[in-house]
Amino acid sequence: MRTDKDTWDITTSVGQTALFVAASRALEARKPDPLAVDQHAEAFCRAAGDEWTAVVEDTDPEHALHTEFGRDFVSFQGARTKYFDEYFARAIDAGVRQIVMLAAGLDSRAYRLPWADGTVVYELDQPRVLEFKRETMERLAQAPTARRCEVPIDLREDWPQALRAAGFDPAQPSAWIVEGLLIYLPAAAQERLFAGIDELAASGSFVGIEEARPIPAEAFEAKRAEAAASGDENAFFNLVYNEQHAPAAQWFGSRNWAAEATPLHDYLAGAGRSVPPPDSEAALMTSTITLVSAIKG
Repeated sequence: MRTDKDTWDITTSVGQTALFVAASRALEARKPDPLAVDQHAEAFCRAAGDEWTAVVEDTDPEHALHTEFGRDFVSFQGARTKYFDEYFARAIDAGVRQIVMLAAGLDSRAYRLPWADGTVVYELDQPRVLEFKRETMERLAQAPTARRCEVPIDLREDWPQALRAAGFDPAQPSAWIVEGLLIYLPAAAQERLFAGIDELAASGSFVGIEEARPIPAEAFEAKRAEAAASGDENAFFNLVYNEQHAPAAQWFGSRNWAAEATPLHDYLAGAGRSVPPPDSEAALMTSTITLVSAIKG
């Protein structure tokens, strides 16, 4: 179970969820009509080795990503990636040149998006997670397409000060991404995260957020008991909190941000992808998810 001071690398605890996402992006990219193509996702999986190499080589048919749930999860990751890629394109077009990735994980956008000249991408995450990404890209001779600045810090610490110390200028517009993060934070920490963004974001700044409503308590406790019984300390339901401080569009909207919220299932349908059936395992998660983008006035 999680503790206030827990830490991880790329193959343990919250860190290994980044590999699950990277593997999903790699599988999405192989489809005839991918919603998004992350050309670096497979490289991260191969660098991690073991089960992650087997997933991308299709040599482990029993892996969760090759089940019905996994296929829905891959579509979800394709949709989420497309949504935030397009979000950043709008920020670039608006002249934003400071990008902040909170819990950057194995997000490869610093290496694959066409950033404008002068753009700085600040990546905040656990030190060993950032190190794994950098070393993998260096080994493959992949250079970032913007100036990439690592800010190795736990987001439960004073990350706003660490970000300013790394060169971030609160007087200039910025674009923030909170993707695949909030479920790993209790409600109070979510509030502090939102407040930190609002405090550092100048007028004209963007924020993009993936959020999830808490699932019914009975269902969550059943899943947590199942995870505990498995003996796998890295099981998903051992890592997440079933909490939400406030819907992001509501929180930011009350603070002079123009916010728009899109339920994930609506976005999937609009992108031409099937929506998981209401009684499916995938729907227990995906039906709670909303994608939010906002601009500060």
